[in-house]
Amino acid sequence: MSGDKHDIRVLNGLIEGLIDSADGYAEAAAEAGDQGYKAWFQARADERRRLADDFKAAVRERGGDPEEDGSILAKAQRAFMDVKSALLGDSASVIGSVEGGEDHLKARFERAMADEDLSATTRETIRRAYAVVKEGHDQMSALKHSLDARRDADNPLYPK
Repeated sequence: MSGDKHDIRVLNGLIEGLIDSADGYAEAAAEAGDQGYKAWFQARADERRRLADDFKAAVRERGGDPEEDGSILAKAQRAFMDVKSALLGDSASVIGSVEGGEDHLKARFERAMADEDLSATTRETIRRAYAVVKEGHDQMSALKHSLDARRDADNPLYPK
């Protein structure tokens, strides 16, 4: 039973991170002026909610009560993102904030997968979800770097 308690605690921590990610993407979708970004952000929010729901089911299977909310810190970060977006008014600032959240979520999953006290079943559940999280992280990172490069190239001081 103590193994189940540990698995439940780790899964609940990841649920919290997935909820934070889903909320961040939903916020980014609301802030995005570009319809393509808006649709992409909303699709990622939906994907993160599905992963959180899968983890909630895994917690229930192990006899636990799943986490239902994101973290206070993430709520504060989204409030900051609202202010920053209002002041700067550009997609790059929103994308930069979301990418930072994705870095954090990916690191949480990597720490969980390295946890040798997890059961094999829980580790496999996490590994499968990690593939989806990593893909989203990598796409967001590539988008941010692409926008950074374009902004640098448009800068009149950029060497041509």
